[in-house]
Order: sequence, then structure tokens, then C-alpha cells
Amino acid sequence: MEASTTTSASKTPADFLKSIRGKRVVVKLNSGVDYRGILACLDGYMNIAMEHTEEYVNGQLKNKYGDAFIRGNNVLYISLAK
Repeated sequence: MEASTTTSASKTPADFLKSIRGKRVVVKLNSGVDYRGILACLDGYMNIAMEHTEEYVNGQLKNKYGDAFIRGNNVLYISLAK
């Protein structure tokens, strides 16, 4: 049996991060707080700049910010918003 290889299935984390720029994302911090908004940019240290940002604590909206900057060492994960 031959193994088939597909290049589209071998997407790197860097490819994913490039593909979500300008889209709505959820950024989960180590503290458990979520930030939801549009990913403006990020760097190699996972420092994140967001626009139209909302802060959620325990699933409840706590604050709204225009622009926000999150230090990368606080980030647990980043994902596309549903």
C-alpha cells in the first residue's frame, strides 16, 4: 500500500497564522481571559495586535477596546472565531 502525500495537509503553524490575519480570532490567555476581535498583526514572539477587541471573563463580556496589544508570553492559544 502506498502512502499518498498532499501538500495542502502539511500546513505549518506559520502558514495558519498568516492565513488568519485580518480575520476574527479568539486569543486565550494563560489567566483564562479571552480576547475576541480582528487580528491586525503578530510577530515571532506571538505579540498580538487586535482591532475591535472584546474582553471576556468566564464567558461574559467585561470590556470593549478599540485596539489592543497582547504580549506573547501571556498567550495560551489563538484560534479563528466561530
